[in-house]
Amino acid sequence: MSFQGPSTSVESPFFMGPYFPEGGYPMEKIKVMGEFFYSQIQGKPIYDHRGRQVGKLRDLAIRWVGDTPRVTGIKYAKGMQKHIPLDQVASITPNHIDLLHELDEEMLVALRVDEIYMGKWLMDKQIIDLKGSKVVRVNDIKLFWLQGRDQKHLVLNAVDIGLRGLARRLGVEFLFRRLENQLVWWEFIQHPEDKTASLRLRGEKQHLDQLHPADLAEIIEDLDYKKRADFIEDLDVEVAAEAFVEMDLDTQIEILGQMDSQQASDLLEEMPPDEAADLLAELPEEKSDEILNLMEPEEAQEVRELMVYEEGIAGALMTTEYLALSPEITVAEALIQLRRLAAEAETIYYLYLLQADRTLSGVMSLRELLMAEPDTFLRDLMHTRLIYVHAQDPDGEVAETMKKYNLLALPVVDEEGRMLGIITVDDVLEILIPDRGTLETFANIFVSKRAMK
Repeated sequence: MSFQGPSTSVESPFFMGPYFPEGGYPMEKIKVMGEFFYSQIQGKPIYDHRGRQVGKLRDLAIRWVGDTPRVTGIKYAKGMQKHIPLDQVASITPNHIDLLHELDEEMLVALRVDEIYMGKWLMDKQIIDLKGSKVVRVNDIKLFWLQGRDQKHLVLNAVDIGLRGLARRLGVEFLFRRLENQLVWWEFIQHPEDKTASLRLRGEKQHLDQLHPADLAEIIEDLDYKKRADFIEDLDVEVAAEAFVEMDLDTQIEILGQMDSQQASDLLEEMPPDEAADLLAELPEEKSDEILNLMEPEEAQEVRELMVYEEGIAGALMTTEYLALSPEITVAEALIQLRRLAAEAETIYYLYLLQADRTLSGVMSLRELLMAEPDTFLRDLMHTRLIYVHAQDPDGEVAETMKKYNLLALPVVDEEGRMLGIITVDDVLEILIPDRGTLETFANIFVSKRAMK
């Protein structure tokens, strides 16, 4: 479903949209007296009934009632805390605004608590373009000047998020007339919680939850830094964690600094423990301990164990999320356990066969398991010529081992051969290719080639 559409003039002389003025009747016919963008009337002269200029259109006071905001008044002078009520306006065109009478101090009204100035609070607001999976800004606002049964109305119809809208605002629209206006219709925009909040689309959360984590991370990184934590809080925590992992470390730290410790702990619990450990290691010790103490004990312990390893060694690269099975079970039993355990593993490239004391005794691929007879024991299928590294081995040695044996994951064991965790190919590539964008492209190609073998 697209929330955007090209800018087109209303062909019918009547507006039959969802907006009903106070005291109006549902589906009453409302004549369209004019349509224009805010940038086209901003700064235009205001004349009284005798043709005398009394000011310029500085801003529009609006009240957001129901689905569609409506203009309640016109701010005509800088520094003026009152505005001209809309019912004192005779006509509005892109060239000038005409009043019904003389400008009288007694006719002016102050801004109500449920009103805001549109130009000040809505122009340049950030909004998410779901079609393009990116953050854009409100470059202009389209308005309809309507004649109802008993009174006139000025309503907000759409926001323009495109290049042409920006050009119009800068006075150079003639250079971009071949471009369509990129409009988001107001019926799809939610009422903001407060006037400083970003604009949100109806149904936005459902669409955001379906985005690829990398796309969602890019959207979050493009948001105003003050809004990022609130935005993440509105997402499902699992979705937020997947996107959070895709962000660069500086952005992660900045966002965590804006969260309260409980929100941060909920987020980190859903992240792979190695990613959480790397992030917490960059925070002040007091903040890190506070977050860890709020996490579930089991998850917190996994992260604490990983945080003891210094940067540059295998232990700092590994994750404790992997699939471990007993070699003494059958293929059929293994498949039952896999269905239960798979969601908790970072990868399922390989299955690691461990003795009761967690000694690594063998390894096999998922493909080998699926191709085997159901009643075959895993001990009869596993490879016992093991390739592994120790936790204190330098990361260069880890990278060389994975390259030499063309592995997607590499087990990490202690001096007694007990399994500590695994290192995945993406973590090794992060050493060799620090740029995340290049890394992901390379990793996807690498994994695809391995899958074809």
